[in-house]
Amino acid sequence: MQEIDYKSALSRMASYCSKSEQCIKNVIEKMAKWELTKEEKEEIIHYLIQEKYIDERRYAEFYAKDKHRFQQWGKNKIGMMLRAKEISEENIRNALSLIESDDYEEQLYELLESKFKKIKYESLYDAKGKLFRYGCSKGFESELVLKTCDKIINESLKK
Repeated sequence: MQEIDYKSALSRMASYCSKSEQCIKNVIEKMAKWELTKEEKEEIIHYLIQEKYIDERRYAEFYAKDKHRFQQWGKNKIGMMLRAKEISEENIRNALSLIESDDYEEQLYELLESKFKKIKYESLYDAKGKLFRYGCSKGFESELVLKTCDKIINESLKK
């Protein structure tokens, strides 16, 4: 445990939240190692929310966009990770709705097509299974992954 007074903790948390989007759970975890009372921690969180340092809706939107764009995650995985951060279902639904469906499907196609070129397989059935598992592990919906796998396999047969 690290000894820190209320004012320093408040200042550090405001600085932490102003550098990048944070959620309440991240702030609580950051403060866990400090010797603050429960009331002081609650006051800090209340202040950060009131002053718009923390906005869980904004956090969910940025998180979803970043994970989709840079980590190439699907909606299932993004939603699961946001739930782990204790973000409300309403904020999760809102954030996931901001992901463009055309961009989403195109990203999955490019991801699976790239994977298809790299994998070793004995049959197209084997290849389809590997692609399906990979797409699902990235958090994309199984129906969409299956449809995209079929498209890639069919295109490979035409070549």
